[in-house]
Amino acid sequence: MASAAARQKSGRLPPEVNRILFIRNLPFNISSDEMYDIFGKYGAIRQVRVGTAKETRGTAYVVYDDIYDAKTACDHLSGFNVANRYLIVLYYRAATMGKKVGTKGSEDEVKAMQKKHGVDGEQHARPAKKD
Repeated sequence: MASAAARQKSGRLPPEVNRILFIRNLPFNISSDEMYDIFGKYGAIRQVRVGTAKETRGTAYVVYDDIYDAKTACDHLSGFNVANRYLIVLYYRAATMGKKVGTKGSEDEVKAMQKKHGVDGEQHARPAKKD
């Protein structure tokens, strides 16, 4: 791991870089110990969380103590082959990670706007202009 002086010289990191990595496309039977072995080579790890539920299998979160270690791991392990699966390593983004994508709320919002403005949401032919 690089010294603090060398890190300062490298400049600022992009805003999306943070200490938490989100990993996708993991083998379903990978253990936390194996995750520590793979990701621990790049720095001190604070926590590893491997998804075990039906919706979260094949994913994990790795939290590093240092942001530069997380960046190095992300750079080196994106596309890394584990049990014939290529890892997808992303930086955790709180704004998008926890949300379920659904259209029910959007549909209700559109209906409320249509009612408010007196439209039915259908396209109608415009009446011909009279000269």
